[in-house]
Amino acid sequence: MAAEAPDTRGARDARGRILVVDDESAILDTVGRYLTFVGYDVRTAATGLQALTAARDFLPELILLDVMLPDSDGFEVLRRIRADQLPVAVVFLTARDTRKDIVAGLVAGGDDYITKPFGLDEVTARIGAVLRRTRTATPEPVLRVADLELDTRSLVVRRAGKPIALSHTELRLLRYLMLHHDRVLTRAQLLEHVWSYDFAGDDTVVATYISYLRRKVDNREPRLIHTQRGIGYCLRTPTP
Repeated sequence: MAAEAPDTRGARDARGRILVVDDESAILDTVGRYLTFVGYDVRTAATGLQALTAARDFLPELILLDVMLPDSDGFEVLRRIRADQLPVAVVFLTARDTRKDIVAGLVAGGDDYITKPFGLDEVTARIGAVLRRTRTATPEPVLRVADLELDTRSLVVRRAGKPIALSHTELRLLRYLMLHHDRVLTRAQLLEHVWSYDFAGDDTVVATYISYLRRKVDNREPRLIHTQRGIGYCLRTPTP
């Protein structure tokens, strides 16, 4: 299995990374183009599964999320995103405009709720307001374990202050290990939360990417990535 190309997206982000999720192609195209025009780095998805995969790969700052999707609903997608501990704001975008629906979306963990039909200027204003609020709440979203750092906004990884280039998948794997540092994670957990689907018991993909990370970020003392034989892997804080 060949390693993926390094991720350099953070350097060209202007206003932030936005994932737009809707099963209506006209909305995806219109909203996606408009947000790109006003300066955002935009990705799109048309199903719940595509949304989860894109969220784990693209690591957006905000997801504009339709409630009614062909394979699931937006509330379930949000539940999975929160379970993955992805640091992302979510704004629901939906035709379900009753007070009960709006309250349900906010209670589920949404940061805002926009009903259809909508104006592009309203969407942009709501996105800006939510990002200002969430960025103020988390001014430095940096994960640290020993001398290893991962900035979840710029997607820059450093070990002992030295930048390290990682692929999309390597970033996702490292982030998940760092979020759950000092816990042994099974191969099944890593497959589900990093790759979004099951490889039917094939552990090769996990072992391959663990070896990539060891070669790039764990090639010095103290070693941080440890194998729990027969179970999985752990990113462990070194003991004094």
